[in-house]
Amino acid sequence: MDTNTIDHIIDKHHCEAGSLIQILLDIQSENHWLPKEALERVSKKLDVPMSQIQHITTFYKSFSLVPKGRHEVHVCTGTACHVRGAQRVLDTVQDQIGIKPGETDLDLKFSLETVGCIGCCALGPVMVVNGEYHGNLAPSQVEEVFKKYE
Repeated sequence: MDTNTIDHIIDKHHCEAGSLIQILLDIQSENHWLPKEALERVSKKLDVPMSQIQHITTFYKSFSLVPKGRHEVHVCTGTACHVRGAQRVLDTVQDQIGIKPGETDLDLKFSLETVGCIGCCALGPVMVVNGEYHGNLAPSQVEEVFKKYE
C-alpha cells in the first residue's frame, strides 16, 4: 500500500487522532489487512505511539495484521446454524477453497473464518462472503455461491 493512499485516508479524517479506529478500518478496507508500514505512517502522521496502535489492532478481532484474501468468507457456527448443518457447510467450504478457518489461500483470493453468530438465526446455516449473506445454505449450494467470486 503506497503512502499517498494512506495519507489520503488520514487527510479524509482531518488527521485527528480521535479518528484512529476509523482510519485503520479504512486502510484495511482498501488493503484487506494492516501492513506494518501503514501503521508506522499512521503513527507518524497522527502523532500516536505505535504501542497504542498495536494495542488497538490486536484487541479488536476485526483488524488483521496478516494478509487476507480478496474475498472474506465467514461461516456461522452458532447454535441455530449448528443444529441446521453448519458443520457440513463448513466442511464443503473448506473442500471448495482448500483452506481451514483462520487461513488465507496462497493466491490471496479467499480467507476463511468461523463466527459464533451473525444475527440471522432464522436463515441458518449462513455463510457471508464480502458482506453478502447466503442463508438456508445446503452443502450442495456452496460451489454455486463461490462461482460468483471467481
